[in-house]
Amino acid sequence: MAPYSSVFLGIWGVFVLTLIQESKPVSWEEWWTYDGISGPAFWGLINPEWSLCNKGRRQSPVNLEPKHLLFDPNLQPLHLDKHHVSGVLSNTGHGIVFVVDNDIRLPVNISGGPLSYRYQFHEIHLHYGLTDHSGSEHTVDGYAFPAEIQIFGFNSHLYNNFSDALHRAQGIVAVSLLLQEGNLSNARLRTFTDQLEKITFHGDAVKIKHFTVYDLLPDTKHYMTYDGSTTMPACHETTTWIILNKPIYITKQQILALRHLMQGNSENSKGPLGDNFRPPQPLHHRSVRTNIDFKVQQGSKNCPTMNRDIYYKANSWK
Repeated sequence: MAPYSSVFLGIWGVFVLTLIQESKPVSWEEWWTYDGISGPAFWGLINPEWSLCNKGRRQSPVNLEPKHLLFDPNLQPLHLDKHHVSGVLSNTGHGIVFVVDNDIRLPVNISGGPLSYRYQFHEIHLHYGLTDHSGSEHTVDGYAFPAEIQIFGFNSHLYNNFSDALHRAQGIVAVSLLLQEGNLSNARLRTFTDQLEKITFHGDAVKIKHFTVYDLLPDTKHYMTYDGSTTMPACHETTTWIILNKPIYITKQQILALRHLMQGNSENSKGPLGDNFRPPQPLHHRSVRTNIDFKVQQGSKNCPTMNRDIYYKANSWK
């Protein structure tokens, strides 16, 4: 066993014993974090049901390496319905989450792309850093963006709801939007950031009405895709990831507002909510496919790019 595992198990054993002695139930959702002995390196040791977090071979996020992208001409355009939904934006103590209302009459469907089934939009997660040089979970050639939005849906062809699909084959889709700092933010993103003062502490929530998920997307048809996992415990390896090949923009003022949010409640604010990202995980020989045909794009002035200094190069998919 690795030395850090022995140290962790010793410390965690004392913690669990203390809880037993005080007759307090263990709340796994409450005790995992993004740093320290309850951080990502230890998720698979905290709870046996989270063993995939440490032992899985298809974990997320990953570092996207342009030179290793595989061009797949069979990949279809991604489609998201354009109608609006309502839901609740909340501070979970781990991040900012928007969950759609359960009684939704006209669900937003996600289809096309690499997907063989129709997926129903369920929630959005926002990850961000406390500095300008980190925040996104996915990285590009080692480059981290200040924030990342993840749009999650469940396979509504095969499963009844998000919870059911979470641990089932091809259960989840996650559409990733990487955020870059700019002078003018994505208009739909402001729907969230304008409400941040109302969700300063863990458990705070605010109702969001008439939200159009489609309007968050950047103006691009290009993306990368791979088979991975959820990026929080229990790290279920049931997620098809789709990372769009263009950022959306967030202003410096919006980023600063995010960094004022706290992990705890008003009585015990704990630390800032930011830096809520899992580090990139090994690919383990997985392929990352793309619909970017670099041979076509190379001579174009509109060569797709996530950042003006980062260009994607695609190999032929066979």
